[in-house]
Amino acid sequence: MGWDGAPGDILAKHKIAILPGDGVGVEVIEAAMLVLEEIALDAEYIYGDIGWEFWRKEGNPLPDRTIEMLKETDAALFGAITSKPKKEAVNELAPELRDKGLQYFSPIVRLRQEFELYANVRPAKAYKGNPLNYRDDINITVFRENTEGLYAGVEFRPVDAELKKALGRHPKFARFMDVPDDELAISMRIFTKKGCERIIKAAFEHARKFKARNLTVVEKPNVIRETSGMFVETAREMHSEYPEIELWETNIDAQAMWLVKNPEIYDVLVTSNMFGDIISDLASQLTGGLGFATSGNIGENYAVFEPVHGSAPKYAGQYKVNPIATIRATRMLLDYIGEHEKAEKLERAIEIVVEEGKVKTYDMGGDAGTLDMAREIAKKYSEQ
Repeated sequence: MGWDGAPGDILAKHKIAILPGDGVGVEVIEAAMLVLEEIALDAEYIYGDIGWEFWRKEGNPLPDRTIEMLKETDAALFGAITSKPKKEAVNELAPELRDKGLQYFSPIVRLRQEFELYANVRPAKAYKGNPLNYRDDINITVFRENTEGLYAGVEFRPVDAELKKALGRHPKFARFMDVPDDELAISMRIFTKKGCERIIKAAFEHARKFKARNLTVVEKPNVIRETSGMFVETAREMHSEYPEIELWETNIDAQAMWLVKNPEIYDVLVTSNMFGDIISDLASQLTGGLGFATSGNIGENYAVFEPVHGSAPKYAGQYKVNPIATIRATRMLLDYIGEHEKAEKLERAIEIVVEEGKVKTYDMGGDAGTLDMAREIAKKYSEQ
């Protein structure tokens, strides 16, 4: 608590950026703000511009002014954005912007890279009484590397002669040398030792903090030998610092099978960007689907919390989607800024509402709206 120099004005304890985005992102953020109002967090909320509207009008879905605003806040709560393929994105630009060579780049990916939010943390928890649970005893946290791998964005199409020549040093590229430049596309899967170390350490630290039985490193080193190989080797090296935790290793394809067969045996999974995106969606579906799937993008100095779902244009304006994913993201944000008691109280409120089953959104087999669910969770929060 401090003063800004103006008589009678007191600075809020926290400064939180609010990024509604597009479509249902606006609605689920509205739901989260209802809950935060009930929590009465000592915070200033600052809304920022992000999303498809700003791509169309300005040629930038994440304006520089938003980046600068985020640098003045403690953390951000993000809704959802619309993303479209390259040609469609250009076609939707304002006419005066279409010939400027602008390329659409995911705002959330840029945020992760701009602020070095290297850890994408996705908890998949089966809430008691949730009719969507695959099993009721699942509680898995997926740690997904967030800034490297295939999402690093180093891609080429067409592939010019100079790049072909460089790649031609590798014997396995020889069969692609004669492919016409405009018929070849290349995406680089880039790992660094530092990137592997910090995400694996974050996963081990989480496992230790919550007394997890095991940590599973999920990769494909038998085929993707260099990148997956380095990731797995790093996990093995680091395991000696955490001897109380069992280290398991699985290939990504086998892990998808094992998660369906016996998800209850897994505590923490750690993997690279693309594999983490896929496997965390599977884990989330086992525990309620997109209405419950939440995530935190966490770095050394900043974090952005969000639901996993997209902007769902077909549902926009209907206020029918389940806001629990975003409210769970709010719970993660509270924990991140040190409001642990409020975070635990909000978690209990979510548990109570789901277990009672009196208020259910369409995905849960009910007819409650987005804000109905938010109000019920806020009510249970205040009744504790």
